[in-house]
Amino acid sequence: MTTNHRSDPTTPSALTDDAAPELRDLAVHAPSGLVTSVLVEVGLADRYAPIPSPIGRLVVAWNGLGVSAVEAAPDDASFETSHAARTGRPIHRADALPPRLGRAIERRLAGDRRVAIELDLRGRTKFERDVWRKALEIPRGEVRPYGWIAAEIGRPKAVRAVGTALGHNPVPLIVPCHRVVRSDGSLGQYSLGGPANKRTILASEGLDPESLEMQARAGVRYIGSDTTRIVCLPTCSAAKRIGPTHRVPFRSLDGAASAGYRTCRKCRPISAAGNVAA
Repeated sequence: MTTNHRSDPTTPSALTDDAAPELRDLAVHAPSGLVTSVLVEVGLADRYAPIPSPIGRLVVAWNGLGVSAVEAAPDDASFETSHAARTGRPIHRADALPPRLGRAIERRLAGDRRVAIELDLRGRTKFERDVWRKALEIPRGEVRPYGWIAAEIGRPKAVRAVGTALGHNPVPLIVPCHRVVRSDGSLGQYSLGGPANKRTILASEGLDPESLEMQARAGVRYIGSDTTRIVCLPTCSAAKRIGPTHRVPFRSLDGAASAGYRTCRKCRPISAAGNVAA
């Protein structure tokens, strides 16, 4: 009997051999940028894009966890190098922010504190997060002293540490550390380009930095109303409504209390020692 050694065309091996060229033709390569997009989405890489601001061009970095940086970088290359060194993640240039994020940042910078912006604050301490979260509560067009934040987060003696945390804020403007000033009322330093930029940003929000510093030099820490008998921090919205003939300056809350004034419930002023007044 003769054995037929030809392969059965219905066997799996024969089907595989015959179909291999066709299957190879069906192979699809991953779209360009897919790997980067996946890494960005899970927070293992970042993208960045420029935005305009009162102090000029800034760059905003983000990933799937939130905004990770806001900087006034002189050029893209230096920002990419510093960001990668700081975070350990690769970063890629984008033409623009995602539309939803761009609109949210515009609203936040315009003073809308209700808009939610996710932040990537991995590696930051609880104290730093508490400081930055409290800074988010300061309204546009107002300032608070470092001691106010320290008292509000339950760490009244940590005024210097509050200043350090604000200096390490990775997302300035979004977290408005420019709205925090020294206890004597002077503007102080600013991580996003120094005091000059701080003055420019505050002025863009409707404050008069020169007037603030004049009050600081004169020792004025609080403003009272002789009609309501309420004393406020100088930039509180309630203080701004006090007419010129009814404004009463105070150097201390003790002095205001002795004159029969009670503290504003909106701005919750603190004493020079950093304690919240009763």
